Amino acid sequence: MSEISCTYLVVGGGIAGVSCAEALVFLANPKDNIVLITESSLVKAATNSVSLGKVLTRFDVEEVEASSLTGNIRVIEDTLVRVESEAHYVITARGNKINYRYACLCLGAHPKLIELAAGNPNVIGIRDTESVQEFQKRIKNATRLAVVGNGGIASELVYEITGVEVHWIIKDDYISSTFVDSGAARFFHERLTCKGEQKSVIKRMRYSEEKAETSGKRKPGAALGPDWHRTVDISGKLKDVPSSVMIHYHTEIEEIVSQSEGFPLQLRMSDGKILECDLLVSATGVTPVTNINCDKDFRLGPDNGLWVDWEMATSVQDVYAAGDVCSAGWEWASHWFQMRLWTQARQMGSMAARAMAAKRAGETIYQDFCFEMFNHVTQLFGYQVVLLGRYNGQGLNDQYEVLLRMTPGLEYIKFVLVDGKLQGAMLIGETGLEETCENLILNQLDLTPYGEDLLDPNIDIEDYFD
Repeated sequence: MSEISCTYLVVGGGIAGVSCAEALVFLANPKDNIVLITESSLVKAATNSVSLGKVLTRFDVEEVEASSLTGNIRVIEDTLVRVESEAHYVITARGNKINYRYACLCLGAHPKLIELAAGNPNVIGIRDTESVQEFQKRIKNATRLAVVGNGGIASELVYEITGVEVHWIIKDDYISSTFVDSGAARFFHERLTCKGEQKSVIKRMRYSEEKAETSGKRKPGAALGPDWHRTVDISGKLKDVPSSVMIHYHTEIEEIVSQSEGFPLQLRMSDGKILECDLLVSATGVTPVTNINCDKDFRLGPDNGLWVDWEMATSVQDVYAAGDVCSAGWEWASHWFQMRLWTQARQMGSMAARAMAAKRAGETIYQDFCFEMFNHVTQLFGYQVVLLGRYNGQGLNDQYEVLLRMTPGLEYIKFVLVDGKLQGAMLIGETGLEETCENLILNQLDLTPYGEDLLDPNIDIEDYFD
């Protein structure tokens, strides 16, 4: 057993862990050591960051060699086994004992497979890079695919896949319900039924692991980034045939039967239909990785994540957490709520770094301004999607007014107002309204005098409020 000592220990090579370690390089004393434990030689780093407003930021998530991280970060490719919080050290799978002053757990989350799929080799849960690589290999010989789930990954997958017949099974009234409303779903549906655009080429360095797996077991990886589908070929066997997408609304899978002849899987659905397919992709959310062997029990939040306060500190002394693994336990600002997205993973990782560095230096800090308002930029069905504040009226008890403007094939703009004040906005397409909406939500300006002119296409509201 080798013994290592550090001031800051970060566990996890996803966007939360890497953001935390990189922030510590700038915030901590240069003499303090930073150790990053990652289960893979590849980690996720935020790059090409572009500020779209006070809190809203668009960025890429790139997969890079862990050894390429700059600053006084020591990367150890290993797996956490046990935390001894009283003595301030951890034990790893390779027998390392790592002494720490402060630790931040960024363990992420597991894909949540549908219960009926346990152990079935023709059911794949997509969450991290490795699961996408497995899916990429399996789909090459497939002609019919079933996708279960209605969030971001399922939506991107259904849109980007080619050369295969796709059956999208959702239990909701409309597609992409995790992010958007029924109006935006109709806007997206037009793009889904006439997929004419080609994938844009991502010109960036790609990395892969060269080490052979001695155990024969796939190592887990970090969560996917916002443009994962643009860097891999996810095409089926029907190379010269356009993909068709059939959506099964209000439907769930009731039984999965493996077959020795014909298609490998037979799905019996709640609407009474029988569907045969080569492969079933489960993209039905995630479960935080909280099965941590520790000398003290962690307090858990209502969603079974590690409970953290606004400084990202857990209930265990000097142990912090960030990203998908944690549950935000502080009193939220009126326009913020938690979703397990790479945007919040990055923000939480940086906040944990600030808190640990400040505690080490004996300084007082305040919560980062990004937690004043929910903010997320992503890409769905080939469109830029910006979500701000209570963009779907979350937590407003249906006591709100909605203003809409839609130009088919171009943009979809939705404002959520309460008593004339903007509480949230959904901006799909290149609207140019990101900073204006952000300001209006944060300033809570009374917009009653402007009425429906707010979204009059002949009026540039940026001129009024920027």
